[in-house]
Parts: sequence; C-alpha cells; structure tokens
Amino acid sequence: MKAVYIRKTGPPEVLEYGDVPDPVPGPRACLIRVRAVDVNPIDVYVRSGAVPGVETFPWIPGRDLAGEVVAVGSEVTRFKPGDRVWATGQGFGGRPGTFSELVCVDEAWLHRIPDGVSEETIVGLSLVGVTAHLALFRCARVMAGETVLIHGAGGAVGSVALQMARLAGARVIALAGSEEKVRVCRELGADMSYNYRDARAWETLRGFAPEGVHVWLETSRQPDFDRMVGCMSRRGRMVVFAGRDARPAFPVGPFYVKDLALFGLAVFNCSADEIQPAAEAINRWVATKQLQIRIAHLLPLAEAARAHQLQEDSTVRGLGEWYGKIVLRV
Repeated sequence: MKAVYIRKTGPPEVLEYGDVPDPVPGPRACLIRVRAVDVNPIDVYVRSGAVPGVETFPWIPGRDLAGEVVAVGSEVTRFKPGDRVWATGQGFGGRPGTFSELVCVDEAWLHRIPDGVSEETIVGLSLVGVTAHLALFRCARVMAGETVLIHGAGGAVGSVALQMARLAGARVIALAGSEEKVRVCRELGADMSYNYRDARAWETLRGFAPEGVHVWLETSRQPDFDRMVGCMSRRGRMVVFAGRDARPAFPVGPFYVKDLALFGLAVFNCSADEIQPAAEAINRWVATKQLQIRIAHLLPLAEAARAHQLQEDSTVRGLGEWYGKIVLRV
C-alpha cells in the first residue's frame, strides 16, 4: 500500500510518499480503507521533533481518518465490511498513524459516519470536534444561559466550540485574529464577535457581560491569565489546550478570590470510552446539519509535505489568513 512516512524528524521535506507493507488486523481490529485524513498542529510538532511522539522509524503520521471497513478481526462485534467509519486518537500510544491507504484500528476507537455526511467533513471535524466538546462539556460543564468566551474562535477548534456552545444554549463571545474571521464567527452565531487585537474588544466585552464570563476557552499558545481572570465571573471555569512551552505569570490572589477553576486538556490523554460521548454528539449534530467545518485546503495524500508546510506556517509562524482545516484525499 501507499503511505506517508518519515525516517527521521525534521522539516516538512522529511515526509516521504511510497510503498509500505499492508497491515493485518488483530482479533479486535478493523482494517480500514482510508478515504480522507486531516492535518493537525500536533502532527507538525511531532514530525519536526519539537514534541516527542515518534515510537519507531519509519513512522506514519496522522491522528484521524475516515473510510470504510474492508475486513474485521475474529472478535469484532460492532462493525462489518462495507461500514463507513471515522476515528481520532490514532498515531499515539502504540496505535498506527493514519496517513496511508490501509490502517488497522481497534473497534473501540471507531465511530460510524452518518448517512449523507462526507468523509472530508467528518474527518475535518474529528479531533477538533472532540477537543471542543470535551472542553465545553467535560471540563467546563457549560450550561444554558451562561456566557462563553472563545479566544481564537476563528480557528478550527474555536469555530466548532462556538457552534457547540450555541447548541448548548450559551451566549458566545467570539474573539478572532482578523476581520474576516470575525465575520465568519458572526455567521456561525456568535452573540458578540471582535478582533482580539482591537483594544475596543475588551471594553465592549465588559458591557456585554458586566458580571463576567462563566466559561473561557483559551486556544492561544501564550495565554494572558491576568486578563482572563479579570474577565471571569465568580466560580467561572477556564480551559487551556495549547501553549506547551508557555510559562506566563499567574494572578493567584484574584483567581482564588473568585473561586475560579482552571482545566488543562490534552486529548491524547483520553481513552476511547472518554471520547465516545463527544463522537456521538458530533455525529448527531453533523447529521442534522447543525455543525459544520470549513475545509480550507483539500489535497491528495501524496502532497502531505505541502499540507504540513501550510499547517506549520499557520500554527507556528502565524502566517497566512486562511482558516479551517487541511484535508487530504487518499
């Protein structure tokens, strides 16, 4: 089969496209004919060597896939050949990466693709959707009527979290990094949308939520906790899921006086069982067209190096004004 792999960590050019042996499913695994995969920031960090994650070389990257079952192991009970499925949480913990024509996935990690939903759409939603759902519902336990602020709402996770918060009945403040992204956030239903580089955003925020924000989702790699804590309501909840190298100052006094809570979220720590409720919600909402994802770049798998360069330029270097997901057809 064809696959994308690396023999060493480094820049996008280390990604190769070539032949590797076909995998054979174990008793509890399904052999998946992959139709679509996506690129996530974690793929860039691991490929470059910035984050440990390569277990052996050659290493196949990729956390997510969408495709169809072509064979099942002897103990598989939930799926059969021909079923359309998606998965996230791969390429880690001994599970194979997804950038290949065929992948073996334990059935515990697989979810059915709803009728009428494309492989590109569901794979684009997979990791970012699970992240957004866990942040809002497992960590922050958002409730109807609360005010949710999403810093970085124009990004893939942020834009999905915006939609989910609205579906939960929350008021949403969307802060994004460009006027185009601000416009998109308004179209997705944000009650207030502003460019976070504009000083007026913070003044407007105080007027919009005079008692403070109940839930703050922070997607920035350099969080400003002084500002965050100052904007929170009493017993508010903050969730961070970026900024591995960040070491910002932290206002301990104002934080505890408000009875605040701070959660860190790394989806790679989650088990298949923990991801299942998020996957079910994603399937339900995408099937009824209540949840959408923008695909910014659609490329063939053979152009994985280009896809990684695009993601790296955006995530690491802050270049480019495109927004959405990078999806590769297999």
